[in-house]
Amino acid sequence: MFLHLGENVVVPIKDIIGIFDIDTTMYSSDTIQFLRMAEEDGFVERITNNIAKSFVIAEVDKKSKIFLSPISSSTLCKRTETVYYEL
Repeated sequence: MFLHLGENVVVPIKDIIGIFDIDTTMYSSDTIQFLRMAEEDGFVERITNNIAKSFVIAEVDKKSKIFLSPISSSTLCKRTETVYYEL
């Protein structure tokens, strides 16, 4: 099963490491530094030019990738729960 992150981006649910809310996590200087370093190293993918509401860390081709999504973390989490209920 796949999780739609916004625009035309989907990620296999089994590859997702974590889904995080931007507003809540940006209070931590560690998170800010982590995202800044990841972006400098080319691990961050902006899905859209709109404001990101969440970020998703996934393993893509055996490499960590961070997706900045315009969809809220609660909506993304609900989408993953729906998949598990259907199984």
